[in-house]
Amino acid sequence: MITRLSHICILLRQLRADRSGATLVEFAFVAPVLLMMIMGLFDIAHTQYTASVLHGAMQKAGRDLTLESANSQETSIDTRVADQVRSVMPNGADITFEKVSHFDFADIGEPEEFTDQNSDDICNNNEPYVDTNDNGSWDPDRGTEGLGGARDAVLYTARVSYPRLFPMYSMIGLPTTVTLEASTVLRNQPFDEQSERVTTTRNCT
Repeated sequence: MITRLSHICILLRQLRADRSGATLVEFAFVAPVLLMMIMGLFDIAHTQYTASVLHGAMQKAGRDLTLESANSQETSIDTRVADQVRSVMPNGADITFEKVSHFDFADIGEPEEFTDQNSDDICNNNEPYVDTNDNGSWDPDRGTEGLGGARDAVLYTARVSYPRLFPMYSMIGLPTTVTLEASTVLRNQPFDEQSERVTTTRNCT
């Protein structure tokens, strides 16, 4: 019995002095964090590069859309932007476009004016408003969908959504998709007289 305990003690001392597997154990602790950092850096770099490509394509498309012939080339311009962006994205990317025309730059992003009689910041209870886009209802944006006409100011927006390239999002709580948005503001060329500003007064429901 004593001999057996002696052999066990000797074995334990040998194991305690053995450092041959220390590097492997240390790497097992460090590897997950290291890999997550590397994938995170690649993910950030890819997102920034994609955003740069998207903004560049939008600036070029914005210049093309100011031309008088833009209405006939609108689809091909959108397609060119989409093709450029998809060239740096994984499969399954979704790209949508929105064009909203306004009478002037100052109208972009502004709600239709209304008289807030009950001071609740909501157009309701038969309060009068100016139907700037002439669609029969009060809108939080006074623009009209589409490229508009001569001299109109247009907000051209592209929204891109695609699945993340690297599977580390579940580890750190990131969404499974990346969503990017780029906008450019342009004024159509003065190829004709600008339409008169609509000043129809209606009442909110």
